[in-house]
Amino acid sequence: MKLSPAFFIAFLVGRAYGKPTARAMRIHEARDDIPSSFLEIGLAPPDTVLNLRLALVQGNFPALEQALMDVSTPGSPLYGQHLSKEEVEALVAPKPETIAAVNTWLTENGIEASTVSPAGDWLQFAIPVSKANELLGATFSVFNHTPSGRTVIRTLAYSIPADLKGHVDLVHPTTSFTPPLHVPKLTFIPREEIEERELNVSASCQSAITPACLQALYAIPSAPANVSSNTLGMSGFDEQFANEQDLGIFLETFRPDIPPSTTFNLLTFDGGENPQNRPGILADLDVQYAIGLATNVPTFFASVGPNNTDGADFGLLDLINATLVCSTPPHVIVTTSGEDENALSANLQTNLCNAYAQLGARGISILFASGDGGVAGSQAQNCTTFLPTFPSNCPFVTSVGATTGVEPEVAANFSSGGFSNIFAQPSYQAAAVSRYLSELGNRNAGHFNRSGPSVIALLNDLFAQQGRTPLGFLNPLLYSLQGTDAFTDITNGSNPGCGTNGFPALEGWDAVTGLGTPNFTALSLAIGV
Repeated sequence: MKLSPAFFIAFLVGRAYGKPTARAMRIHEARDDIPSSFLEIGLAPPDTVLNLRLALVQGNFPALEQALMDVSTPGSPLYGQHLSKEEVEALVAPKPETIAAVNTWLTENGIEASTVSPAGDWLQFAIPVSKANELLGATFSVFNHTPSGRTVIRTLAYSIPADLKGHVDLVHPTTSFTPPLHVPKLTFIPREEIEERELNVSASCQSAITPACLQALYAIPSAPANVSSNTLGMSGFDEQFANEQDLGIFLETFRPDIPPSTTFNLLTFDGGENPQNRPGILADLDVQYAIGLATNVPTFFASVGPNNTDGADFGLLDLINATLVCSTPPHVIVTTSGEDENALSANLQTNLCNAYAQLGARGISILFASGDGGVAGSQAQNCTTFLPTFPSNCPFVTSVGATTGVEPEVAANFSSGGFSNIFAQPSYQAAAVSRYLSELGNRNAGHFNRSGPSVIALLNDLFAQQGRTPLGFLNPLLYSLQGTDAFTDITNGSNPGCGTNGFPALEGWDAVTGLGTPNFTALSLAIGV
């Protein structure tokens, strides 16, 4: 009997993978339901290949976290003495017994994995759905993201061998559901009208936020930075491309003192590109205001493409691992995108958050937008509990919200913010949160977890001119006495959602505007420059 080529290949694949060695299995991650924007449409085809990531338990993350706080807290004898790339990797590298145990499990199942992070805590391998179902005791299915029509393959639960508890932290993508990037709706004003408003900064700020408006509001200097090694990084996902011609027009209009030929350095990951015939609103705004405010600070724009092994459209995992590889990453990294906290598994968020801690320990400031869905996230009003966003819920990044108006400046009603259901309240924030919750009383009781938690580039330039290290992880400084005094308190407005008025802006720290809006001059005095 003559065998067909297809049958012969299938036979070889079956022999190569074989049956997983029998082990006692334990459910590692599971979710009860899926985000409302997704719909299950059937079992995944058994021969579809999945690119899976395996996060190993890190060797000594508590020591890394302590080091991060030591180098980031004013008054600490180690303040500003950031760790080297090699020192960080030594703390988070998996223990030898973890590596041996996981390699044994993979090898006995015919799987060869490769390392995809500098510390060796992330592995990658590709197997068909049928093999993944057997290996992980899972049922992978196809889910459709209804608004966009995109499909993903996910499972609602998976297991790992019981004896690998304490060695395997996460298999991804499994229980995380990441929708395509949400781009906020914007109102466009004719250029001629904006130029006329520039003559009156106060009037401009009421309805059009320009560089001159922000400089006046927050005392941001227009003088150029002087240290070329002080860099700023922006990131673009899901076909958000930054247009150089648009940037030139922006600078001509709003910053005529900056040469219109000024541009950004392009970095690409996962098949990313930056075609100039497809500008993205969010990417354009990011680079225009970054370059238009952080005068003369070298700026990088990272375009993350669709070929990410993150298993989702977002690509955060690949981007952070690529950044960790860099010996000299940008001193400030800003991302204006995020996801609802309930879309991603708790273990995935923890691993990504811990990666941001690694960068913070090396002296890198990580800032994320808080989101633009109010307390409802992307759920609109179809919710009963408030929904924070990731990564702004991570205690190792600085979350940035939005305000509107000038006299007075008030909380933007779309600005997200609140309390994480995953991460514990950080110590640096405890006193401020306690005061807010006391004043909040029983308002919105049961709707949130009561225990959860671009001027920095210019400040880094001042530090560098004095021969000092960059600011790095900002939150312990910002929540210190001298830090809080450098903010203008916002006491009006709220972020409604879920059939409520959301969190109100109150005197002092609050869950919608945080510490308030920064004043560059006051911040520079607070940090002694």
